[in-house]
Amino acid sequence: MARKYFGTDGVRGRANKVITPELAMKVGQAAGLAFRRGDHRHRVVIGKDTRLSCYMIETALQAGFLSVGIDVLPLGPIPTPAVAMLTRSMRADLGVMISASHNPFEDNGIKLFGPDGYKLSDDVELEIEALIDSDLSSQLAKSTSIGRAKRVESVHARYIEFAKRTLPRNMSLEGLRIVVDCANGAGYKVAPEALWELGAEVIAIGIEPDGFNINHDVGSTAPDALIRKVRELRADIGIALDGDADRVLIVDERGQVVDGDQLMGVIATSWHEEGQLTAPGIVATIMSNLGLERYLAGIGLTLARTAVGDRYVLEHMREHGYNLGGEQSGHIILSDYSTTGDGLVAALQLMAVVQRLGKPVSEVCHCFEPLPQILKNVRYKSGQPLQDGVVVSAIDDARKKLGNGGRLVIRPSGTEPVIRVMAEGDDRDLVERVVDEVVDAVSKAAA
Repeated sequence: MARKYFGTDGVRGRANKVITPELAMKVGQAAGLAFRRGDHRHRVVIGKDTRLSCYMIETALQAGFLSVGIDVLPLGPIPTPAVAMLTRSMRADLGVMISASHNPFEDNGIKLFGPDGYKLSDDVELEIEALIDSDLSSQLAKSTSIGRAKRVESVHARYIEFAKRTLPRNMSLEGLRIVVDCANGAGYKVAPEALWELGAEVIAIGIEPDGFNINHDVGSTAPDALIRKVRELRADIGIALDGDADRVLIVDERGQVVDGDQLMGVIATSWHEEGQLTAPGIVATIMSNLGLERYLAGIGLTLARTAVGDRYVLEHMREHGYNLGGEQSGHIILSDYSTTGDGLVAALQLMAVVQRLGKPVSEVCHCFEPLPQILKNVRYKSGQPLQDGVVVSAIDDARKKLGNGGRLVIRPSGTEPVIRVMAEGDDRDLVERVVDEVVDAVSKAAA
């Protein structure tokens, strides 16, 4: 069944246009009612990133939860994985993160976590959607049962301690000069502090949020500032988080970007050698490079692929017993530690390998040679351009040209009106040609 409000990662859209106070309040009421089970005093924790609109959305969400008798525990600006962790730690019935992740500040979103710290299933989201569109006036709390709100102190310290404990007790980052780019987002306090407490020399950028500059020329989607700083300071490693710090990219000491595929390769190799993998492989999406799949096969591991979206990766991991998965974009899920992607924890696991091997990041993080992979986006206003006959024919023709030695992935974005066209193969010229042909066809159909 098509969903009206929820996309691949919660409810997301332009702040005060799609994500309005009215919608936020209804989401609070609906989600509160959906998780109001039993006679105990129910509670929800609410975190947020640093967007200007978070104040508005947080207040509206609180009003919604309080009106159905749910106590609210605001956490302030804090990473998405911290919200998931604290939902479980504080025995909350629900966790909420207000963020649009890597999107620009004009956008915002509402991510929901169940009491187990996992994102909601499609069935639960559909239940919440039905409640949003229904008359809830008869289900509001009595005057004597309205919820209370109480800000939680020391949440940063709790998350920092959690992140540090994912490393062996005797593991130190002493001797590493680290530049960390916090994207002017939710990790701007906790990430530099955690790295410093572990003994590293830390230079932090993207730590001056003003409500408007989240992800603006900083963070994992714009690593140029980090690359320059790593080279300027001759740092050992650069760490780039996104706006809500659930994804990470690495910059090595040479200023080269290391994506999520390479990170998964490094951690998979290390865990395989240490006997930490709970299944003989990892889980990634259809966007991960074929080079990763070939590399893993060479060391006796498999690569299971899912649809794009960390929720689909996690669902496959839980269903089939994997403890490592993620996305090329830098969402790395380490289910031994977290119920969602965690940029800081993934970076710590990588640095543990670097420290153990005593090698430069550029050597550690080059597990495989990526196949030429081209990704282009085509923006459209309305309609279904992928159903156009000319587009269908162009896609079929492209797949025939690539043959068994390559892959073509065409998919609509789950967060914006964009068609993503990706192809990869051993022949770069061929890959570029087939992508351009498909993009041309889609562009004409979308005009």
